[in-house]
Amino acid sequence: MASFSILLFFAVTGITLNHQTWFNGEPKVARFTGTIEPARLNPPDGAAVDQAPIVARLRSAHGIKAHMSDFRVDADQIGVSFKGPGYAADAFIDRKTGAYDMTESRMGAVAIINDLHKGRDSGAAWSQIIDISAALMVLVSLTGLVLIFFLHKRLVLGLAVLGIGTAICVAVYVFLVS
Repeated sequence: MASFSILLFFAVTGITLNHQTWFNGEPKVARFTGTIEPARLNPPDGAAVDQAPIVARLRSAHGIKAHMSDFRVDADQIGVSFKGPGYAADAFIDRKTGAYDMTESRMGAVAIINDLHKGRDSGAAWSQIIDISAALMVLVSLTGLVLIFFLHKRLVLGLAVLGIGTAICVAVYVFLVS
């Protein structure tokens, strides 16, 4: 029972991932503009640009909670990207004027759960949830396999069903996939 909800989650998202055209919605895209003090973008004496105040300004101005996935400093502009499950935001900041344009995309609930299923842009804590749930699923599967050996009346049928199911999966892979 400990793994029931996570097993259900991965079963449902397996369907949503396998049939994405059934569930695709249009992403909600928003565009924002703003300014950041040019002094923060062009430190004196060729020092490196301090990321923290720039990222903090974008987060506070636009309510961004996703992790920063990229911070690029070029001669004329700075690019900052944020990624999260079902979410992306990209800001391009002009280093001379401090003006920026940001595009934010929210892909919806199905995209969020699909990204969580894959562990995409979901962080270390969610990665541990995936590992723990995989271990629980392995434990449940092995427990079921071991239990069949104690059900003598069902042993032959159980092993036959196991063999047939495995053979079907291998045959589909060999003849229809690879």
